[in-house]
Amino acid sequence: MKRWIFLLMLLTVIVVLTACGGSGNNDSDQQNNTEETSSQQEESSGEPVTVDLMNGDDESVATAELQQTSNGVNITFEGTNIPKGTHGFHIHENGQCEAPDFKSAGGHFNPDDSDHGFDTEKGPHAGDLPNITVGEDGTVRMSYLAKNVTLESGQDNSLLGDGGTALVIHEGKDDGESQPSGDAGDRFACGTISE
Repeated sequence: MKRWIFLLMLLTVIVVLTACGGSGNNDSDQQNNTEETSSQQEESSGEPVTVDLMNGDDESVATAELQQTSNGVNITFEGTNIPKGTHGFHIHENGQCEAPDFKSAGGHFNPDDSDHGFDTEKGPHAGDLPNITVGEDGTVRMSYLAKNVTLESGQDNSLLGDGGTALVIHEGKDDGESQPSGDAGDRFACGTISE
């Protein structure tokens, strides 16, 4: 019986020492996390582009940060004071945001002459983005990788060429298929994408 108690105590000490001595493993984990972070940073290139979206009353309602990656442009979007509900969100072809209707932004960015919408066979436009869903408090945060565009100059699908482009929030929901722009209604806010 004493032998079992001794073995149980010895096993407990070994478990405790292993747990306390695990700091070496933590260093290894931290190194692995750092390597993962570094490789993620290597995937991004260039300086991020920040876009301030203004509503028709010239009030800031959202900010988007665009970052070039090896697979497209990552768009991190944060909005406030946007009406509750689902709203179409797109990249438009002109880097102009003249209030109050923002029609100066033109149509959707579409260098490949595709059909509009993620739900169409010959779509989407390069500038089609997922709808944003705004909560009761008027805020929204999302991140999306736009694979069909770039921030690199000289490319047909560059968001920075020929005067830039614009991010536009619509008053209604994009249905993902109606031509030419998803029947998303009037333009609620706009921000230019430029160097």
